[in-house]
Amino acid sequence: MHKRQNCLNRPKHLRRRLLLQQEGFTLVEMLVVIAIIGLVVGLVGPRVLNHLSDSKTKAARIQIEGFSQALDLYYLDNGSYPATNVGLAALVQKPNDTERWNGPYLKGNAIPNDPWGKPYAYAFPGTHGMPFDLVSFGADGREGGTDSALDVANWQK
Repeated sequence: MHKRQNCLNRPKHLRRRLLLQQEGFTLVEMLVVIAIIGLVVGLVGPRVLNHLSDSKTKAARIQIEGFSQALDLYYLDNGSYPATNVGLAALVQKPNDTERWNGPYLKGNAIPNDPWGKPYAYAFPGTHGMPFDLVSFGADGREGGTDSALDVANWQK
């Protein structure tokens, strides 16, 4: 604003030149800044996304450990783990065929999904050297996979 007032007090030919002079960034400066931002995002972005994937895998391992502990408490009360068709729901709702159920064994009234928003797979008896199998199929929701699609299971360490 101050420059504009100074401009009005000057002769007409100087006024026009001062009004046409614009302060700001040139196109080259803008392109350089955009290129630098692109480089930073290109270098840092994959590392951040990889860290998020690792965090979800760790969260799935922690949830599976919590479910395993709750299933062990269920076993102590009932002498058996829940059948495959009953699944993890037996940890929050009393199954019809159970007499000594002392649950709920988990907080809440629903079994949470894995960090990718998909349900955990449960099977009893287990087929991997454990009493039961409990697995999250990772980001792709299918058995097998690598990286972020890697399965997370109770038989893995």
